[in-house]
This record gives sequence, structure tokens and C-alpha cells, in this order.
Amino acid sequence: MRKIRLWAVATCSALAVMASSAAQAETLADALISAYRNNNLLEQNRALLRATDEDVAVAVAALRPVVQFVAQSTYSFQRVHADATLLTPAGRTNVENLNSSVGLTASMTLYDFGRNALAVEAAKETVLATREALVQVEQNVLLDAVNAYVQVQLAQSIVNLRRNNLGLIDQELQAAQDRFDVGEVTRTDVSQAQAALAASRSDLTSAEGDLKVAREAYKAAVGHYPVDLAPRPAAPRTAATMEAARQVALRAHPQVRQAQRQVAAADLNVARAKAAMRPSISAEANVGLDDEGQESASVGLSLRHTLYAGGELSALYRQTLANRDAQKANLLQTGVNVAQNVGVAWSTVEVASAAIAAGDEEVRAARTAFEGVREEATLGARTTLDVLNAEQDLLNSQADRLTAEAQRYVGIYQVLASMGLLTVEHLNLGIPTYDPAAYYNAVKHAPATSSQGKRLDRVLKSIGRN
Repeated sequence: MRKIRLWAVATCSALAVMASSAAQAETLADALISAYRNNNLLEQNRALLRATDEDVAVAVAALRPVVQFVAQSTYSFQRVHADATLLTPAGRTNVENLNSSVGLTASMTLYDFGRNALAVEAAKETVLATREALVQVEQNVLLDAVNAYVQVQLAQSIVNLRRNNLGLIDQELQAAQDRFDVGEVTRTDVSQAQAALAASRSDLTSAEGDLKVAREAYKAAVGHYPVDLAPRPAAPRTAATMEAARQVALRAHPQVRQAQRQVAAADLNVARAKAAMRPSISAEANVGLDDEGQESASVGLSLRHTLYAGGELSALYRQTLANRDAQKANLLQTGVNVAQNVGVAWSTVEVASAAIAAGDEEVRAARTAFEGVREEATLGARTTLDVLNAEQDLLNSQADRLTAEAQRYVGIYQVLASMGLLTVEHLNLGIPTYDPAAYYNAVKHAPATSSQGKRLDRVLKSIGRN
């Protein structure tokens, strides 16, 4: 009973240690969250999106009146003759005047065939296109984090294999030395084991270097060095077939949606260029006060129509047509590229899956061969070199199996990214995400001061950019 109690206490202690270690281990979800929160590229593109949001405010401002305060002062000098018949300097008089005035002027475009309104709509489409570009950046950031997580684990596994290999070869060297001492083998067998041991040490150093490189890549992608990475969770679901994945990608991929918005903006710019060839009607109002206390006021309407501008307006119109054609071609090519990326990512997963299945058979066969060769060597039927070669074959098969498994795991996330679904929201990471509409809603009506300006201040503070 005492032994049973001691065993139970030891087991509970071990489980507690394991639970504590698991609780402290960094999971893949933790790494993705850290990457999303700390990535500078995401911050850069969020700021670029906010700058694009302001283009809507600028376009909206063109629909409103412009009020200006004007203060001006004019000094004039004139030399006149007191007597026109006198041409001597003494007959000349200098007249100096200093006139000052202050006033307000207001002007507003009343009708321009929709040119300014089209500019607002084009700016809105550009904002939506930039939002899709931000989603693509998010996908790239998360995919880099997944790859970095997997590569660190793979590099660590390879290091462990190399260390085990070094231990086995060291044992083989000792065994060869023992057999040499009793005359069972020659010095050649010992030298072969010594050479294999040196090569194994070199391979271990190289593997440790690869691990350091992987750790640096992890820090760049996630924001900190890996300490204790938890085992990889089950890979997310993607699609039942490659064709189904392609259909989702052509509908949902941010690059496709961005290209669609760019085509819509190009269409609006064509209409704007056509409207620029037509006249515009504007209203103007002025009130003023001069230095003699005289007040003035005026209102008026003006119609402006460019009759000749050296061909500039026609050139701008043709330019918008060419840009629209370019955006339409870009949309078609984007669809081709997205479909291709789905196929490539899907094939990567299939190839890696086949490699895993073959790797399992290879590892089992290589292990059986190694154990058999080593047993035969103890009986004198095999040489030390045979044992070393068999052990190397086993090591290579294990490393290939681990690499294929890592490629398949990352490949599944690549499929998800190629479908346009590798986002924090789709992965259900359970954290607050950046709201691209918050800043836009605060500036879309072009606020200047007052309560709207205060609301904008709150938005800037909430995203940490005040």
C-alpha cells in the first residue's frame, strides 16, 4: 500500500508538472495573435487605408462652399505735374495712396454635370479596394507566422535527430574500438566510425544553425523568440475538392475583390473625365469693409466652359479609358493567378500527403534494416560501415518524414490563404480585430471641428494613433 501511495503521489506530481508546462507553452493560436497585434506591415497598411479614407473627405469637401477671409492692403505711387506747362522738377507733385480692406468671400459649385459627385464615388471605391489590400496583407502575415511556427518545430526535431544520431555513432565507435582491441575488426573500421562521428558532429552544428535561423524568422514574423512551442493543433478545414476551393477563391479572395473595386473606380473616372469637358456653374458672394469705413457686398453667378485647353481634356479622357482597360485586364489576370495559386497549394498538400505515407513505410523499413544490420555486425556478418550506412538511411528517412509532415501542414494553410480565408475572423482566434470602417465613418463627411472632430479624436485614440 505504501508503494501504491508513493506511486500515486509521483504520478500526480508528474501530471501537475506536465499540466503546468502545457499551460505555459505557446500555441499556434498564440503565435498568430501575437503576429496580428505586433506586425509593422499591418500597421503601415492600416495607416495607408486611413490616408485613403481622407480622399473621400477631400472629394466631399468639393461639394461644399469655400469661405475665405481676405485682408489686403495696396500702396500706390504716382508723380503728376502741378502745371502741365511746367516741365521742371519743381513743377511736379508726388501722389501716394494706401488703401486697405477686409472681407469675406464665398464660392460654391452649383452644377458641374456630376463631376464632383463622381469623384466622391470613385474615392469610395478606392477605399474599398484598399480595404481588400489590407486583408491580403493580413493573410500574408498570418501565413508567415504559421510557417515560422512549423519551421521552428521542424528544425528542433532535426536537431534532436542529429543528437540521437551522434549518440548512436559514438556507441558504434566504442563498439568498433572494443572489437578492434580483441582483434575482430581492423583499424579501418575504427577510422570509418571516427569519420562518421566527425561528420555527425558537423551535421549537428549545421542543424543547430538552421534552428537559430528559424528562431530569427519566428521573431520577425511573430514579434518575439519562441520559448516553448506546443504541439501543432489539427489543421483547419479547407474545401472538399480543388474545384470547390477555386470557386470560393474567385468569389472571396481579397485580390479578386480589390481588382473588382479598381475596375469600378476606373469606370467612374471615365465618367468624370467626360463631365470635365462640360461647363460648370458656380455662385460667389463677397462682403467687405475698407479703411474709410465703406461697406461693400456682391453676389453673382458664373458659368465657365473650357473652349480650348491645348488638347489636355481629350488626353485626360483617353487616359482614363486606357486605365479602365488596364484594370479590366488586371481583374481577368488576377482571377487566373488566384485559380493557379489554389491549384499549386492543393497539389503541395497532395504531394506532401503522399510523401508522408511513403515516409512511414520507409522509416519502418529503414529501422528494421538498421536493427538487423547492427545485430549481424555483432555476430561478425556485417562491417562497421554497413551499420553506419544503415543508421544514416534511417536518419534520412526520419528527416524526410518530418519535412513532408511540415510541408503538408503549412500547405493546408496555403490552401486556406489561396481561397482568401486565412484571416483572424475565419480562424476564430477570439480577439478584437481592426475595424477599417471606424476611421472611415468618422471622416467620410469631412469633419473639421465641433462634435464630429471630437468623435474622430476618440477613434484615433482607440487605435492608438492619436
